Amino acid sequence: MEALVIHAPGDLRIEQVPTPELGRDQLQVRVRCGGICGSDLHYYRHGGFGTVRIQEPMVLGHEVAGVIEAVGSAVNTFAAGERIAVSPSRPCGLCRYCQQGLQNHCLDMRYYGSAMRNPHVQGAFRQQLVVETHQAHRLADSVSDGEGSMAEPLSVALYAVRRAGSLLGKRVLVTGCGPIGALVVIAARRAGASEIVATDVMPHPLRKVLQVGADIAINMAEQPDALDRYSADKGSFDVLFEASGNERALTGAFNALRPRGIIVQLGLGGEMKLPINTIVAKEFDLRGAFRFHEEFAVAVELLNKGLVDVKPLISATLSYRDSARAFALAGDRTQAMKVLMSFD
Repeated sequence: MEALVIHAPGDLRIEQVPTPELGRDQLQVRVRCGGICGSDLHYYRHGGFGTVRIQEPMVLGHEVAGVIEAVGSAVNTFAAGERIAVSPSRPCGLCRYCQQGLQNHCLDMRYYGSAMRNPHVQGAFRQQLVVETHQAHRLADSVSDGEGSMAEPLSVALYAVRRAGSLLGKRVLVTGCGPIGALVVIAARRAGASEIVATDVMPHPLRKVLQVGADIAINMAEQPDALDRYSADKGSFDVLFEASGNERALTGAFNALRPRGIIVQLGLGGEMKLPINTIVAKEFDLRGAFRFHEEFAVAVELLNKGLVDVKPLISATLSYRDSARAFALAGDRTQAMKVLMSFD
């Protein structure tokens, strides 16, 4: 079968790779659609991120949906022909963190398309996958393959919202309106936030977050002092979701965050310097949010029941054979949010 294999920055090739044998407890899946993630873009543009670097050729991708082609001899819970979203998360289930219910911190995690371990974990941008049954989540007929492939980034947003605690009636600020920030807006609204303000430095993503539930969208490049209006009486917002990974976006929101406000940092960028005095004086609660686990099943259920709508965030669907154009478009924040690739 064919797969998209990254060799070095800018060197993404269509190559023949073998299909693993189907185990008795596994599913063989024909991949139909895959979404380009920020980490895929980092591998494509820079060869990695932080200290993580490509050391060998690696199949990219971890946001996919497809159809079951065959089931193992011991599988009786799925059947060929069923459409599924595939969770890319494969924790060991045995280490102390898995045993504590912290599978996203698994000591032996195998996450599709990741160079965090050597040998690298090969990804899902390929025509066929063999997966474990626990990775498969059925899609309703009303949910497209493209929407199904967005279950993974939606899971990231749902986990971030879970880390914040109850949002019922809360005033929420989201900084960074890429696909994850926009999905946080969707998840926060679903969780009962009474007001959601979103900030970015580009007009296109700001238009999109208004479509998916933000009350106010602020272009910080055009209005650098726009958050000042929320700083009276030590701040207005109860919760800050920082999705850009930018130090200025994070610290620039501190005046607008009320005392004992909760900060959920899910954007990953370079290392940051934090004003610890402000964090202490205003008693902020700083929480990280990394990946997800059971949220994937919740994401698919929300999509299947029509309780969330991710369609406004899908900018284009291109063939995997046109991957160079797809990756170029995915990296262009002036006109794209989530770019999908078809593997049919």
